[in-house]
Amino acid sequence: MSLTKLRVAYIPEHFSTPLMFAEKHGFYEKRGLEIEFVEVIEGSGRLIKLLNSNEVDIAIGLTEAFVADIAKGNDAYKLIDTYVKSPLLWAISTGSKRDELTVAQQLDGKAIGVSRIGSGSYVMSFVLAHSLKFAHEFSSFPILSNFQNLRDSVNLKFGNESELKNSDAFMWEYFTSKKYYDNGEIKQIGEIYTPWPSWVINATKNVYTSNKKAVSDFLAAVNEGIAYFNSHVDEAIDHIGTNLDYSKEDAQEWSKTVQFNDKLGEAGLDWESVVSKTSAILKLAGVLSDSDEVIAQRLEGGVVRQL
Repeated sequence: MSLTKLRVAYIPEHFSTPLMFAEKHGFYEKRGLEIEFVEVIEGSGRLIKLLNSNEVDIAIGLTEAFVADIAKGNDAYKLIDTYVKSPLLWAISTGSKRDELTVAQQLDGKAIGVSRIGSGSYVMSFVLAHSLKFAHEFSSFPILSNFQNLRDSVNLKFGNESELKNSDAFMWEYFTSKKYYDNGEIKQIGEIYTPWPSWVINATKNVYTSNKKAVSDFLAAVNEGIAYFNSHVDEAIDHIGTNLDYSKEDAQEWSKTVQFNDKLGEAGLDWESVVSKTSAILKLAGVLSDSDEVIAQRLEGGVVRQL
């Protein structure tokens, strides 16, 4: 039997574990799929770029980045379902020796490092500024591509001649950051939860229109991977602690907080929580500036209510 190949971009963090379980236990192959996984360490902004250039068929990333991008008019792909239903806890970090910064309220008018413009780290900075009622928001957004550069940036490791720039703080997922709190490289000065489900699955318009069955089969296989995760949490913790940048203790704590969507491709998207609420908050935060009518029209065209 010939297999249908799908190129799937993902971020190699703890949230990717059900994807790997589905591969390990043959859930893709039994549905006639061959998955070429593309690791993306730079975040959701990079995922969007790969979808735009048709370098991947499917990308799994942060809800706020994809909803914002579609609402701004990008129609190169479609948001097809929620991957993680629980919110994401964003930690706000600065350099461990930055004694002048101790709480997030001090970041008004400061430089916030981001992985890419349009990424979750960028979008959530506006949500933070809105929630804390900053008068000046932020002075600049140094683009730092990845987590390592973000940590170096707040530790002031880049000189004046460097292409990369220093920053005062950055935002990243809490459990991914925690190892570097524990080893003293960075320190936490605040946190904020997303007020929406945290991860979504997206497919290029080309693969969605030309091979919807493959997309549906992919969701079904991931569903099996999620079911396996839920019934083998100890194995998941061991996988995360062995293969990813987390201690098993942190993986165990994270496993108590995460809730994957165990009805991928079946129940349909929760439009209110994923689309309406997210876009409304993004507009309040200044991420979206077009009229409600224009935003709604773009989201209707770019988000799939039911596969």
